Amino acid sequence: MEIVLLERIEKLGIMGDVVTVKDGFARNYLLPQKKALRATPDNIAQFEAQRAHLEARNLELRKEAEAVGERIEGVKIVIVRQASENDQLYGSVSVRDIAEGLTEAGFGVDKSQVALDKPIKTIGIFPVRVVLHPEVSIGVSVNVARSAEEAEAAETASEEQLLAEAEAVFESEELAQQAVETLTESDEEDSAAGDAPDAAEDPEAGTESASDDENPDTENDPEKS
Repeated sequence: MEIVLLERIEKLGIMGDVVTVKDGFARNYLLPQKKALRATPDNIAQFEAQRAHLEARNLELRKEAEAVGERIEGVKIVIVRQASENDQLYGSVSVRDIAEGLTEAGFGVDKSQVALDKPIKTIGIFPVRVVLHPEVSIGVSVNVARSAEEAEAAETASEEQLLAEAEAVFESEELAQQAVETLTESDEEDSAAGDAPDAAEDPEAGTESASDDENPDTENDPEKS
């Protein structure tokens, strides 16, 4: 099916692009979510007539998302779960769990904005992408552990590993330590920014999710036909 995009769609195009996608992807996701229109002459003319307004609105939402992203970027959250001796979780950590963890940390993030290829099923520290706007993505760190104490120990071990890797690159231990301190201070500043009461902004735009465990942009690969 040929469609005209009303916003940027990952792996597909930007606002105003006319692209061809599989019929199911268009009917089940893009058209119902008002992310695109069928590329008929009437719809294309309608889009062009409203293009300036749509682009201005998109720019406004993007700026809002960028402002929120500056506060959330690099935030670390801890999710406590029961696990076996080989670190396999009894269950999994889904996009809903991560969104709730970020909300508890003071950030209004919806599960539809959490981009997770598949649920997390083991103990560990995982980088996760949060899509605040079709053109704004930021990274957070999800520390999954059996307890808060175990999560803290894992974080310390991670920092020690980072120092060891830095020492392998820099000529002296002092320079390596300075490099690691710069990185950790940056993370702490980002986390401290999230403590402000007004940090729980809920951006008006983001990607939609078809399930608690998967993000649609990864679940539905918009392959062109």
